[in-house]
Amino acid sequence: MRHLYLLRHAKSDWSGEFASDRERRLAPRGRRAAATIGRFLGAIGQAPDAVFTSPAVRARSTVELAADAGSWSCDVEVVDRLYGGSPEELLTAVQGADDAIERLMLAGHEPVWSESVGRLIGCAEVRMVTAATARVDLPIDRWSEAKFGIGTLVWLCTPKTLARFARGGAAQESR
Repeated sequence: MRHLYLLRHAKSDWSGEFASDRERRLAPRGRRAAATIGRFLGAIGQAPDAVFTSPAVRARSTVELAADAGSWSCDVEVVDRLYGGSPEELLTAVQGADDAIERLMLAGHEPVWSESVGRLIGCAEVRMVTAATARVDLPIDRWSEAKFGIGTLVWLCTPKTLARFARGGAAQESR
């Protein structure tokens, strides 16, 4: 069994100055959200063994902030095809991962992330908001065996949901 995590980059700053879309930075809200996701994965013992990230500044920063906040100790590799790519290119990146990796995270962008999660688990409609993270389990021994339609969505969480739980919102909502 392999565990694939798809992390959409956190909220970016549209008001800041940037020369190209790849250079857009995170907004303060995005920086907080990235840290929240990192702490969550660290706290539940599901920090990734390796991360492939889009070359966009907002994706790389999301990974860096999450890793720092969650005390992850994993390799991070910039993969050009994860910027402006397709679900097929995402799958190609997954298939090329080292088999020593059990928990692989990919950090990138919409609409590819939502579509990819949906296709990995069959034919589902999934919405990945900023900084959302999905865990998809793949019943494979080697990453090269990854394909669409065989995964199981174990969970999909957002920083907003995690904040609600931290404030005790889950107990209040169940009443």
